[in-house]
Formats: sequence, C-alpha cells, structure tokens
Amino acid sequence: MTSNPEQNRAQELVQTPANIDLSRVHLVGIGGAGMSGVARILLSRGAVVSGSDVKDSRPVMALRAMGAVVAVGHAPENLMLTGQLPTVVVTSFAAIPKDNPELLEAQAHGIPVIRRSDLLGELLAGNTQVLIAGTHGKTSTTSMTVVAMQYAGMDPSFAIGGQLNKSGTNAHQGTGSCFVAEADESDASLLRYQPDIAVVTNIEPDHLDFFHTPDAYFNVFDQFVERITPHGVLIVCLDDPHAAALGQRHAATTRVLGYGTKAACQQYPDLAHTEILEMTVTQRGTQAQIRIGEQTVSVFIRIPGEHMVLNAAAALTAGVTAGGEVERIAQGVSEFTGVRRRFEFRGAIGTGRYAGVEVYDDYAHHPTEVHAVITAAREKLQARGHGRIIVAFQPHLYSRTMEFATEFAQALSLADAVVVLDIFGAREQPVPGVDSRIITEKMTIPAVFDPNFTHAATSVQELVEPHDIVITMGAGSVTMLAPEILQCLQPQDDQTV
Repeated sequence: MTSNPEQNRAQELVQTPANIDLSRVHLVGIGGAGMSGVARILLSRGAVVSGSDVKDSRPVMALRAMGAVVAVGHAPENLMLTGQLPTVVVTSFAAIPKDNPELLEAQAHGIPVIRRSDLLGELLAGNTQVLIAGTHGKTSTTSMTVVAMQYAGMDPSFAIGGQLNKSGTNAHQGTGSCFVAEADESDASLLRYQPDIAVVTNIEPDHLDFFHTPDAYFNVFDQFVERITPHGVLIVCLDDPHAAALGQRHAATTRVLGYGTKAACQQYPDLAHTEILEMTVTQRGTQAQIRIGEQTVSVFIRIPGEHMVLNAAAALTAGVTAGGEVERIAQGVSEFTGVRRRFEFRGAIGTGRYAGVEVYDDYAHHPTEVHAVITAAREKLQARGHGRIIVAFQPHLYSRTMEFATEFAQALSLADAVVVLDIFGAREQPVPGVDSRIITEKMTIPAVFDPNFTHAATSVQELVEPHDIVITMGAGSVTMLAPEILQCLQPQDDQTV
C-alpha cells in the first residue's frame, strides 16, 4: 500500500517522550474504562496515582479504595492532589479537549503529556505481549483470552475496555509472564505496541473521522503487523476476508495462524490452524467442537452468536500459543460468562402482561456489530421456539451515522421492531439537519424515531409482547434505559426492579 498523509500521521503518533517517569502519574478522565484499568495496574506497581473525572462512579470509588486521589471536575489545581506535581500526565486525545485546564497546567510546568496507549506501552514492556486488534470483538476476545489463561493457571496481567462479569474488574497485575490487552486502532494507538502474539479478529472501515479513507484504515493494520517481534505470531480470522488477506500478505515474514469455520479453513488451507468443526445452538449457549493443531476440544460458549464462537477460537489459539495447555485453555473459554455491555443480561419479567420478556444491553455501535447481535438474539429465540426481537438503538457519532445510515437500517431491520433514539454525538458537534431519521426512513420494519430520551422506555413498552427479547444497543447513554424498560414492564403491583 502506498504512503499517504493519514499513514504518516498515524506513524507520528508512535513517537513517545523518552524516559517516562511513572513514579507519580495523573490521569485525566481516570474513571473511563481504559484509564481506570491502567490506573489499577499503576497502583499495584506502587506508583502514586491521582486523577480527575467529570463525575463520581464505581470505577472512581474503587480506585480511591486502592489509594488513588481523585477529584470530580477538571481544574489546574488537581495536579497537586497528592501534594506534589506529577511526573507525567495521561490523557485521551479523542475524549479530552486539548484546552482542558489540567493539560494546560501540565504544559505550563513542562510535565510530559502522553496518551493512555503510550502508558500501556510502558506497562507492557518486559512481558510476553498478547495484543487483540480488530474492528469488532476486541473486548470480548481479550476478555475470553484472559479468563482462559487464568483458568489454565497462567495469571496474566491484563487491561481491557470492559469489566469481566466473573471478576468485576477491567485490569490486573498478574504474576505470570504474559500481558493481555486490547490494541485500539481508532486513533492508531495500536502502533505504540510491539506484540509477541497479535490477534486480528476482523477489519472493516471505521473511524473515518480520523483516517478519512478506508485504505488508510486498512494500512494501520499492516503497520501493526510489522511491529510484531521477530519470533512473534499473527493470529487472524479466516472468515473475515480483510483479516485473511492481512495474514496472506505477511505470511512470508511472520508466522501466521488462521482460525475459522470449516468453509473458511478450506478456503485458506495454508493459514488454517484452528478449525470450528461444528456448532450446536441451545437456549443456554453454543456447543462447539474445535480442532486446534492436531487436537480437538469441546467448548461451550454462553453468549449467543457465531461471532462469539469465532472469538472463542481466537482466544483458544492465543492462549495455547502463549503456552497454555490446550484442554485447560478450552475449559477456561467455557468458563467465560461475558463482559459488561456485551449481550449483557439485565433482567426478565416473570409474571403479568409481559411475562417471559428478557432485557439485554449491548455496546454495538457499528452496522456489522448490530447485525451480529440481532442475529445472535434470533438464534436464541429459534432455540426457544417463540418470541420477537425489539431493539432500542442509539446511533453513536454524527460522522458514523451519516457514513453508514443505509447499513444501520439494513442491520436493524433484522429485528421485529425498533425504537431509534437521537444521535449520541460524544466528541462531535451536532450537524445541522441531521438526526436519526436518516436511519428510520430507510428501514423495512416498524421503526419509531423518539428523540425524547425520557420517553424512550415507554416507546419500547408499546412495542413489547410476552416472551420478547429487548436489547438496548449503542455506545452512549442508551445503557441507562435497560432498568427503566424493566420498570415499565413490571406488573403494576410489583414495581420493584
């Protein structure tokens, strides 16, 4: 692929201040999923940690309990929370404005300001680095890999973008030699790492507000693979054409292990290493027979969907490649109970008019993810024999919504009825004349555009019938709707959920 401005821009982001001193670290936005994780590891390593966030939260309270000093709100004086100025300040260039008062104060004092990925790169040093990359499935695959390796007695360090349901944490300083982490491509952060084992789950154009062109987005994965250590391994999903092509491009210089379904492994026999021989879907999950190398193991995946079986094959391959015993890694994958906001069960209605309704919450915010989640829910309903799928969807970012409006409409139309909330702009400013109706007007099923967040739970209730599956879906505030929907569906004499 040819060089372009976006590629050069991504490469520049690999540059990090030399000799970073991690003795006193201040994190701006410390309560975020990624920031709170690296803060936990810093505290476990004995660093003095301070930080700030816009509000109190469970992650913030947990960090305080571990010894961090955290302020609510951003102010210049927060840099002195511990009584001394920090040796380094950590921020997210995507989420935190450059004119944040704490960043300006750090610059005034000559304190280095780095990204979370720069900090994570420092924390990874000296470990066997297992990095999970891809457009979709990073958090689930990373989490599955961690649980499998823990079950196999490997006690890896890890930092993930969500909380493991089993342990309730998003990071851990382990005693083992491996460090497992997500490699985020959204701002080329993955170019900060030097993986020993790199997993690429799939590649599909996204984050074009940063990369501008699909080619630039694809290119960053090639650059990532080029950073694999000399004796490292690239693990790719053969069911994804772009991930498989990535493996083919680098097979001459890097050891490549492909995983996937029978058809995909037959299509790429030179790369095939881990093959899903069969899958049986039940109400409780999916039973899969997987051949890895010369061995065949049975794995039970509790979260529905073929995409989760593929993630399990990736975790199995990564865990075994990192030194885990095959049977123990497979058993560990079967122990995986999920991650917060990944088809997370939020509650069910036992009696009354809406008896049998189940409510789930999912982070899906790209058309492919929406398609996968609704398809998984449909498989669950088919195993059960009855019920429909009702989705409450909140688009994330104006740029993504405009880019993929047709694709969102097609994916959401796999449900039986949908309530679409207004666009969650996050870091972007509203675009005049653009709202979620650019999705609903293209849909082929009953679709309600409800810009009133406080009314959305009622809009969902008006669509629900007994035994339906309701999914709140999106990367923004839509997650707060699940308890409200459950409250609306409760029998009137039992409003206790």
